[in-house]
Amino acid sequence: MEALPQSVLFCCDHNAVRSPMAEGIMKKLYGTGTYVQSAGVKNDMEIDGFCITVCQEIGVELSRHRSRSFDEMEEWGDDISAYDLVIALSPASQRRALELTRLFHLDVDYWPIMDPTGLGETREAKLESYRQTRDQILERLTARWGTPMEI
Repeated sequence: MEALPQSVLFCCDHNAVRSPMAEGIMKKLYGTGTYVQSAGVKNDMEIDGFCITVCQEIGVELSRHRSRSFDEMEEWGDDISAYDLVIALSPASQRRALELTRLFHLDVDYWPIMDPTGLGETREAKLESYRQTRDQILERLTARWGTPMEI
């Protein structure tokens, strides 16, 4: 088990499913001791409704999440170099994070988390895909930083 970093940035393609899930779940599991944010390569989608639903099932509230891109993050004064760790959840976000951090001594990890969008025909099948993504994130977090007192 590693010690929790001071700050973590999760990133994916649109900041609408995987990275907001990871941000919300990490905040829920490990509290406020670590500054946690998320961003996407693009901001062209709002938070996904299925994402909100499957996170509510484990007590993680995402309905107020506002999607943002790496560029907007920088415009708002949230400098990527200020993070201790960047965790990319998609290949495109990993490439973008590596580009943005090449001048800094900053770890960029890649977690290959399934993109559930477009999977499943029925509402229940879609929810099951999103649950798989949520559970992959949970497994990665607890494998790295241990199981918190309460989930």
